[in-house]
Amino acid sequence: MLSKSSLSQRRSSLEIIAEILRIARRGARKTQIVYGANLNFKMLKEYLRKLEEAGLITVSKEGVEIIRTTSKGSEFLQQFYGLKEIYLK
Repeated sequence: MLSKSSLSQRRSSLEIIAEILRIARRGARKTQIVYGANLNFKMLKEYLRKLEEAGLITVSKEGVEIIRTTSKGSEFLQQFYGLKEIYLK
């Protein structure tokens, strides 16, 4: 079984997804997500494509692109943090 210390060494894709969704809850630009989630733009582009296809985020195309977490994305976050809390007890 993984210990708490081994979990902090590397982030899983689910942890990265949760971080992107958390940052985008109130709307965020790509640069804010890159810095907030500690990603590079190439990685972010892939994650955003997958998240948009899954219906977890929306990307506004008017003027500056703003990424927002959808209600489905918010549900994902609630479940993710709930499971993480149970696991780390």
